[in-house]
Amino acid sequence: MAALRSVTSYLRLLRSSARVLLSSRKPAVHKPGQWTSIVYRSVASLTVGGGLCAVPFKQADTLSHDSLIRRAASLVTDSSSTFLSQATLALIDAITEYSKAVHTLIALQRRYLDSLGKLTQAEEDTIWQVIIGQRAEVKDRREECNRFELTWVNAVKLCETAAEAAYTSGAEHASITVRTNIQVAQSQVDEAQKVSVDADKKMAEAKVMEVERMTQYAGSLQNDEEEVPEAYLRED
Repeated sequence: MAALRSVTSYLRLLRSSARVLLSSRKPAVHKPGQWTSIVYRSVASLTVGGGLCAVPFKQADTLSHDSLIRRAASLVTDSSSTFLSQATLALIDAITEYSKAVHTLIALQRRYLDSLGKLTQAEEDTIWQVIIGQRAEVKDRREECNRFELTWVNAVKLCETAAEAAYTSGAEHASITVRTNIQVAQSQVDEAQKVSVDADKKMAEAKVMEVERMTQYAGSLQNDEEEVPEAYLRED
């Protein structure tokens, strides 16, 4: 609606200017057909300027449709590349924070396992509260990774579509550039995901170790309870 109002106002201005020029003593410089051409070119330029692409008034009649499409395709590839860049940065940061959270949780669990049987009940409860909080942090970071990964995948698809559109419209350089950006982003994400996979592997190993240590600890407590009556009988 705003663009339509702008076009209407502009047309009114053109009509007013035309009446002033045509009513002057000197004969009109432009023929009626030329006035129509000027109005048409100006309205076309204003419409494009209020929409997808800003085209200068003086260039509107010299640019072909193919040229305008190539310009628009280049703008699309630039915007898509920016979107991909931001999504890649967000995903890499999310993966890094997730890996840090996992390693912190592993360290807390190992510290707890090394302290089995040496802590008071209050100290053990405190450590468990910290571990539970860290597990929640790991879960949140994992969900954040999934969310940004989905955004990143969509950004890659958008860039692929933009690259194809640029190529078919004749903007080969823009197409090559955005495809190169896709390859760079893919390489960066692959490297970051290696860190995430390594963190998940260490987390799985830590869980196995935790089960084994807890089983051993529970068995030692049971043996201690069974040894008490035997010692008592030997004293008799």
